[in-house]
Amino acid sequence: MILEEIIAFALLLIGSFVVTYIIMPRIIGVVTYKRLMSDPNERSSHSEKVPSLGGIAFFIVVTLGLYFIQSWDKYDISMSILPGLLILFVIGLKDDLVVLSPRTKIIAQLMAVSFLLYHPSFQIHHLHNFFGIEEVSLFVTVPLAAFVALFIINAFNLIDGIDGLAAMIGIVIFGVYAFLFFMLDLHYFMAICLVVMGTLAAFLRFNLSSSKKIFMGDTGSLIIGFLIAAATIRLFGVDPMVLKKMPFQLENLPIIVVAVLIIPVFDTARVFTVRLLNRKTPFSADRNHIHHLLIDYLHLSHKEASIFLSIVNILFFLIFLILGVNLDNVILFLALLVLIGVFVYFFFHINFSYKNLRKRVGIRKKMKVIRKNTNFFS
Repeated sequence: MILEEIIAFALLLIGSFVVTYIIMPRIIGVVTYKRLMSDPNERSSHSEKVPSLGGIAFFIVVTLGLYFIQSWDKYDISMSILPGLLILFVIGLKDDLVVLSPRTKIIAQLMAVSFLLYHPSFQIHHLHNFFGIEEVSLFVTVPLAAFVALFIINAFNLIDGIDGLAAMIGIVIFGVYAFLFFMLDLHYFMAICLVVMGTLAAFLRFNLSSSKKIFMGDTGSLIIGFLIAAATIRLFGVDPMVLKKMPFQLENLPIIVVAVLIIPVFDTARVFTVRLLNRKTPFSADRNHIHHLLIDYLHLSHKEASIFLSIVNILFFLIFLILGVNLDNVILFLALLVLIGVFVYFFFHINFSYKNLRKRVGIRKKMKVIRKNTNFFS
């Protein structure tokens, strides 16, 4: 990478931060003046009305960013990303204002993803010997890629439940992807990652503020989730000869990607499983997310819980990046299952222990009341 490109990448990162930092207070002012606030409810982690349209800044800055990085866009990939961004911006904005049904949002997400998968850069032809699978037909990979994209978009949307978490996890994910795209000399996607990182870093300053707080809302989480999905699918669509530049065995790529996305993937899989076991729809609302457990049961602050989960996300990636150099995908997959099992036990334990403690306290209180009544009547 030549000096001019290094400077250009640095300017993208800094520029996206500065523009977002300038735009965000204006959005807060307009949203507050028009009273387009997020009202707290029984699931909320906040007690006051807060502006929730921070995603408007994401759309503006990312769209501007795509204009400034078009010199790296040799295959007109922006023409597949922009329609998807526009669809999710509109649907996310409407959902933040009037609340849409899960079905409507899924249809909109599928439309957005369709624009991606139509472009050859997002078409997957190889699984690089993952569990012995090499070349794969598009009749298999296109529906699979669509499912993965929808899962990622909704997974990121679901972790946006406390201050700082979605932005911090987003910075971690795009930071890792920027590193991987740098290794592959895919400067266009590296530039997108840097733009989003700068945007999220500036948003984080307001999201964690006590006086100028704003949420990204569905407008923001859908846009960021869509870009994560685009980057993920693009990695799988890279030519095998180019992917040999990766610092791990190619057959381990799917497991490395899961490690990069571990927090949103694990949280969504866990929450959906719990809801289905309780005979509820996967999209029903509750406070059973891992960030809620950390706050409700371990009494961590929003900031502490977000930092904790971000560190876990980074450690997962680093562990599997190191293991992926020498281990084959079967052993690495087993290692992933073991670590996920530890994670499941940890969150089950704090939940179960707290409920047991609460039951014991409740029983003791009832016993005291019974004894008082018994003594009174005796």
